[in-house]
Amino acid sequence: MEIVMIGTGYVGLVTGACFAEKGHSVTCVDIDAAKIEKLHQGIIPIYEPGLDEIVRRNVLQGRLRFTTDYELAIPVADACFIAVPTPSRHDGSCDTSYVEEAAKQIACHLKNYCVLVNKSTVPVGSADRVKAVVSEVLNQRKAEIAFDVVSNPEFLKEGAAVQDCLVPDRVVIGSDSPKAIQIMKEIYAPFVQSSGGSERILVMDPRSAEMTKYAANAMLATRISFMNEIADICKKVGANVNEVRAGIGSDPRIGPSFLYPGVGYGGSCFPKDIRALIAIAKDAGAEPQILLAADAVNERQKKLLPAQLAAYFANRGGLKGKTVAIWGLSFKPETDDMREAPSLTVIDHLLKAGATVRVFDPVAMPNAKKILGNRPEIAWCDNETAAAAGADAIALLTEWKQFRLVDFSKIVKTMRGQALFDGRNQYKPQEMDSFGFDYISIGVPDHFHEASNR
Repeated sequence: MEIVMIGTGYVGLVTGACFAEKGHSVTCVDIDAAKIEKLHQGIIPIYEPGLDEIVRRNVLQGRLRFTTDYELAIPVADACFIAVPTPSRHDGSCDTSYVEEAAKQIACHLKNYCVLVNKSTVPVGSADRVKAVVSEVLNQRKAEIAFDVVSNPEFLKEGAAVQDCLVPDRVVIGSDSPKAIQIMKEIYAPFVQSSGGSERILVMDPRSAEMTKYAANAMLATRISFMNEIADICKKVGANVNEVRAGIGSDPRIGPSFLYPGVGYGGSCFPKDIRALIAIAKDAGAEPQILLAADAVNERQKKLLPAQLAAYFANRGGLKGKTVAIWGLSFKPETDDMREAPSLTVIDHLLKAGATVRVFDPVAMPNAKKILGNRPEIAWCDNETAAAAGADAIALLTEWKQFRLVDFSKIVKTMRGQALFDGRNQYKPQEMDSFGFDYISIGVPDHFHEASNR
């Protein structure tokens, strides 16, 4: 198939590269000339494990190309995938202006029948809107060209997106056109033939497909917020949320996924999508009480660790003048994505309280510097050991694998204080106590070392 991917952001680049990996001929189009030039140079704009390898391989083999020229790409396409940003407006609703502009550009250069595919996360009814936009342009051109619009939401997890795309657990196709559905099935045939075949392709109407994307992310976000609320209750009544999580996760009706309490969810999907769904619901006259609660709990959760830090240092002279080592900046491991990362909230609270921070993240430092800037209160360190040196406390915010097996017996000796705030419940309280730490985590009784504070 000749496939055009509009947008070379996270979804567009990963999906386009994976289409090429499965044998399709793919042209990625982006209006950002600098980004396209970097891609021609083999420079990948995002960090995603395995992505650089498949991009290079498929460029070399001629199946993957990059351009800013719609006129070059569109006329020969069997399918045009729209994978452009859909940012949040101030009221939480979804801004679809980039989607509509991409649709206009496709319509301006369309010459033959083509399937237009909404890959971006868009509000319910967007397939109809795209169809209207394209029809309007074609009418202006006085061109009678057949086309179909399909909703095909993405379900990629950052940090595992390449594998998710190559071996999808499901492919949702929203369309009422038999011809478009058949083309979409042909596109995805190489992806599902060894992983459940056609059973993994779900065909439904476009509005249901659009809603499926929002509902999936809202469900996962709600599970996280639910466990964070349970963790808060556990802390207050003396229960251990880790034990509770294991107890309820073993129930097959519940399962263990997304039941890990922490410092809140971030990234480009959960916060944006749950707010967009709230806006969709309100516009439709619904009352999304659970969605509102999930979002509110998450915002509260991002402030929990700063509150724990403030409480711990309240009788130790306060946070002013203290140094906190931040381990992990990205919103989750295996990505450099800093969008709505909880670390930004924690660092902001610490700096406002007069503390200084020593930060380290394996891959997100460049993106974090763009947001936080060069400030004297922030030291950018080469590794987690350097970040901890001279610190009054460590705050683990992202559960990178390299933070799991750290020689704490050596690290604690380099610190000025002895506090360890585990924002991901990664460590064992008794073990941290044996190293001499005051260990504070999420929803677990505190373990304070008997020795006096240094």
